[in-house]
Amino acid sequence: MDITLSPCALSGSVSDVIASKSMAHRAFICAALADRPTKIECNSSSNDITATVSVLRSIGAGIDIDGSIYTVTPITKIPSEQVEIDFGESGSTMRFMLPVLGALGIKAKMITHGRLTTRPLSPLYEELTVHGMKLSAQGKCPLYCEGRLAGHDFSINGSVSSQFISGLLFALAIMGGGKIIVQGKLESASYVDLTTDMLKTFGVTVIKNGSVFTVSHSKIVSPDYIRVEGDWSNAAFWLAAGALSKDGITVSPLNTQSIQGDRAITDILSSFGANVTIGDNSVTVKRNTLKATVIDAADIPDLVPVISVVAAACEGETLINNVARLRFKESDRVATVCEMLSVLGIQTRSDENTLTVCGGALGGGSVDSHNDHRIAMSAAVASCASLDEVTVLDAGAVNKSYPNFFEEIEKLGAKIRKEQ
Repeated sequence: MDITLSPCALSGSVSDVIASKSMAHRAFICAALADRPTKIECNSSSNDITATVSVLRSIGAGIDIDGSIYTVTPITKIPSEQVEIDFGESGSTMRFMLPVLGALGIKAKMITHGRLTTRPLSPLYEELTVHGMKLSAQGKCPLYCEGRLAGHDFSINGSVSSQFISGLLFALAIMGGGKIIVQGKLESASYVDLTTDMLKTFGVTVIKNGSVFTVSHSKIVSPDYIRVEGDWSNAAFWLAAGALSKDGITVSPLNTQSIQGDRAITDILSSFGANVTIGDNSVTVKRNTLKATVIDAADIPDLVPVISVVAAACEGETLINNVARLRFKESDRVATVCEMLSVLGIQTRSDENTLTVCGGALGGGSVDSHNDHRIAMSAAVASCASLDEVTVLDAGAVNKSYPNFFEEIEKLGAKIRKEQ
């Protein structure tokens, strides 16, 4: 499905922002490994969350859904035969669950789709095999695993993906504790904080001392009920649209003290010159004179596509540093961001680790999402400041994280036309 958006400044409010996908993954995994059932309130789903729920069911967890309440009954019996599980296109699900499968000693045939098949698993792959798992060759579908992880001391480079460290933290919680030594710089450290915080909610203490994470020798204990807070990563699209709107956009409910790393969107939009007002559980952003700035993307890689759109509407050249890891997302996001902006009449420059966006007049055109949800949503936001229509090709990519995105953008005033 392709969707065409007419030039139109958005305004109004998003009063029920979708639940954090990052926190939902972690809550479901912990609940499936806990000592008793957990009720999880999660006001939205997506292809990625569905993938995690499906995988947990495949290995023995019971998950019942009643509206926004998920009742998770923990795994009580480990499958004795090979199970088939489907990760969909969710990198989080795959990277979190591989160590969990090893900690539980589950033999599995694992199905992957799209770019996930070729997204990197090293150095997690090597660390798992050193500690007793058997894995088939990387880069092929299906992927097979068997064997049980042994030992309590793991060492892994932190510069590729924080998801590797999170997966090992879940595994050590199952295995009774241990240590992870992170070599080099830990990228997207805030996402590891989300994992340690969720484990704490389920009774597992993780102590960080320098580059070493130590997991306590304790059981995973259900808190009985947990509510997944609003997603700052997806709220960022509406807040960025607000920065392009004279009347502005308000988003709620948001935990303004959240440890989600993408809460940094408020500081980034302020640095562009937008008017940002932070309430008790809401954020309002309005347009002001927008100017270029310098942004470090090391801990906020998922924000780069949409902040590049705001940068395109600024005066001057915005420099975004530490973008190398974006090349291994659902698309090569350095390349697809540059392509998107080029189609819309904006010049960019990029090298291995930087992206420069030259502010100017956003035109119209047809933007290929490359099946990347964040490119699709960013192109839609670009229509707020464009001079001509913007067509998002393969707009259904938004189902990965935000299935109702285009319904929500219409509520804010967007004029859209769907083409099958």
